[in-house]
Amino acid sequence: MRRLVTYILIFLLSLSFLTLWMPLNDTDCNAELFLRSKTPKFQVHATKVVVKPWFGEHHVYGIFMVPDKYKEPPFFILTVKGLGSFCEKPFGNSQYYDDIFAEPGTHIIRDYIRTRLALRLILQGLYFQLHDKYNWSLTYPEDNSAKIK
Repeated sequence: MRRLVTYILIFLLSLSFLTLWMPLNDTDCNAELFLRSKTPKFQVHATKVVVKPWFGEHHVYGIFMVPDKYKEPPFFILTVKGLGSFCEKPFGNSQYYDDIFAEPGTHIIRDYIRTRLALRLILQGLYFQLHDKYNWSLTYPEDNSAKIK
């Protein structure tokens, strides 16, 4: 019994280390610099947010309905209130995800945050803030000649 308690404590300490002390932002570009710049931007909020990190990797994401004009941008910025902003490169789009169909002239983007970041916010008591679709946004450069810094 004592050995089981020791293993559980080691597991909990490891989990708390991974979720509380690992760096939050590991992207290559400076999202804050782009967001503060006077460059014309387009922003869209999430249509739906899924927060189920207990199911493992790729279970914390926002679904965004984006105009087709922004189908092939050089980059976009994912912002989650309370978590920060992250530079992302386009990785695909669809007309359907999780019972959400794209309206005419739009496509659907599903963008993830790391599971350990979601666990950190949940442990800090911010589950409902993370689950609020209005706290998630994608920001695109308005002109396609923008470059990642």
